[in-house]
Amino acid sequence: MSDKDIYIQKTQAKLDQWDAEIKKMKAKVEEADADAKMEYQKELDEMRAQREDAQERLEELRNASDDAWKDMKGGFEQAWTNITSAFDRARDRFN
Repeated sequence: MSDKDIYIQKTQAKLDQWDAEIKKMKAKVEEADADAKMEYQKELDEMRAQREDAQERLEELRNASDDAWKDMKGGFEQAWTNITSAFDRARDRFN
């Protein structure tokens, strides 16, 4: 397995973890009172948006040639750091 494949698998595993967190937060939204529900929904929407952004960037990496992947990796890692931070902030505000 190539470095690219390992990197993509590791990143996909993190996205799968985010999916589980989003599912858990969705259940929390459904149980919340009206005022909290609006705020929770806003944070849930932010988490979903960050997750989708990450998925799109991962697909770009997945579809890149091995040479292009090496060039794209640095930019992806910076974007991934930003997306992860935004996802974590939304999750933290949720709790």
